[in-house]
Amino acid sequence: MKVCAVAQIHDSMVNPRIENLLSKVDSKFTLVSLGAQRARQINAYFNQLGDGTGSNVPPQVTTVARKPLSIAFEEIAADKIIPVRIVAEEVAVEDGAVEEIEVLEVVEAADDSEGE
Repeated sequence: MKVCAVAQIHDSMVNPRIENLLSKVDSKFTLVSLGAQRARQINAYFNQLGDGTGSNVPPQVTTVARKPLSIAFEEIAADKIIPVRIVAEEVAVEDGAVEEIEVLEVVEAADDSEGE
């Protein structure tokens, strides 16, 4: 006889599961920040649909979810949205002082069409 926990049998309130989402990022703070930022972008996309401007990126997954945060979490779980770190580098300026500048690290996601 197989014994399973109740949480494994039934769907939880959060789908995809938090454990799966945390495996995609390095910390809870990164997950919250990434999810919130993408949810704002998705909300802006839905709000500008009637304008015809097309300046925002549409949702990257097919879903039945209606809430922007749920859609954002599904995108993170599907590896459609990945965090990009901003690294501070020290640069010497003319008078010999050291100044910190932020440099954006570019991360390329694997294209799904390459394997087809």
